[in-house]
Formats: sequence, structure tokens, C-alpha cells
Amino acid sequence: MNSAAHSSNPSHSAGSFELIERVANRLVGAAFSPHRHDTYTVALTMAGVQAFNYRGSMRHSLAGQVLILHPDEIHDGHCSDEAGFSYRAAYVPPAHVQAVLGGAKLPFVVNGVSTNPALIAAAFNMVIDCAGVEDPGAYEDALYDLAHAMNNAAGRAATVRIANRTAVMRARDFLETAVVFGARLDQLEQVTGCDRWQLSRDFRALLGTSPYRYLQHRRIDLAKRMLREGAKLAEAAHGAGFADQSHFGRTFRKAVGLAPKEWLRSDLFRTIIL
Repeated sequence: MNSAAHSSNPSHSAGSFELIERVANRLVGAAFSPHRHDTYTVALTMAGVQAFNYRGSMRHSLAGQVLILHPDEIHDGHCSDEAGFSYRAAYVPPAHVQAVLGGAKLPFVVNGVSTNPALIAAAFNMVIDCAGVEDPGAYEDALYDLAHAMNNAAGRAATVRIANRTAVMRARDFLETAVVFGARLDQLEQVTGCDRWQLSRDFRALLGTSPYRYLQHRRIDLAKRMLREGAKLAEAAHGAGFADQSHFGRTFRKAVGLAPKEWLRSDLFRTIIL
């Protein structure tokens, strides 16, 4: 049996960044011939075993592992058994990674396959969580985490700099005014006069989270207030600046640990409003 199912979803990325491509693919009884990309291939094996030749050796990526192929490296792809495999991937331009790392050499992940938990988490965010999300800030945030996770996996120490507290506080104050309409890193760069990626690093260092996730938590706080006041889920999602109710639900669960409806029924919610 020769079959392959494939879908491609180009997605808008951050600021002046061009589109990036994301794919979902299932391969059974078929194979990719040797080829190369001019991007990083960031892929998560969802089921089965993905086999491929890479840098002179046969590699295998199992379900739950992450595959990171360096730009311009020849590779193929085939099934290791008749059951086939499925994966999801994003193709990230090296220029995007380079922007985050600020001139450092592009990271190279040895063997192309990793079980590094931080790298898997960053890849999951880039490949799956960001798919279909219209907010460019989601890509900026995922890109930052992925670039640094790849850099750490490659054994490179990050350069230590003193955080710019003034810029971070200005960025935080601006985010507080932009809860509904949102803000991108290029806007924060204009507000603070600080390079967007340095600002992102300093924000994490001083406030314990990224600018994007800080904004998402403020949106969740606003949505909670609206729900306590009797708003419907769709009204709270729209009123707090989420693109749609699905995005609101995913973000709410990440922040609270419960879906909005579960939170409304929870003892925690009843304790809050008593």
C-alpha cells in the first residue's frame, strides 16, 4: 500500500517576518527522496517511527521525540515498518533564529533527533500551539524559546548581560494598556528603545515570564472578571482580545489548568465570588 496524506498551512509570523510553512503528514508505504531545505526543519513525530538518512547515518525519530534538521543538510524520509508514521513540522528560516541570537553562530543539533525536554516543549509550541493562531506575538514568543532551546541543546552558553530594568518596566506598563488590542515585540522596541530580543530576554529575567505570556495572563484576568459578571464565553473571549473562542479556551487552560466552563463550575470560582 502506497499512501501519503499531507496538509500545508503557511502561517503569518512576527513583525516584518515572512510566512512560515507548517505541515501535517502521514506516510505509509511511501518515501521522500533525498532533498534539502533552506530552513530549519522542526518536526514532532506523532505516531510510529520516522526513519531517515542524515549526515551519513541512518536516524530514527520515535513518537514524542523532536527532529531538528539544520538548513541545507541533505536528508530523506521513509517508514521503518508497514504501519508508517505521522508527524507535524514547521520550517523556520535561519534568519529568524539569527535575529533572536543576535549574531551568534547558528545552533546545530547533533544527530538531528533529540529527547531534550526543553527542546521538545519549544518545538511543540512552535509546531502545534502556534498553528492557526493569528496573533504574531505567539510566533515571536515561540521563536525565542525555540532558538534558545536549540542553542542550549547544541551546548552553547548564553551571554550574560545586565538586564535593562527601565526598559522592562516601560514594556510592562505598555502591555497593561494593550490587553485587548495586543502588542508585538516591534512595538515594545519602539516604546522602550531597546532591541526586541534583548528586551524579551530581560523581561523574562526580571518578571519571570515573556512579554507575550504576560499579556496573555492579563487577558485571562480580564476574561475572568467578565465571566464573574455574567458574560458568556464568547463575549469574554472577544472582550479580552482573543481571536476566537477556541484560542481563548486553549490559553485559559494553559494559564489556569481548567477549561473556562470547568473553572466556572469549580470550587475555586465559587470561593472567589462569595
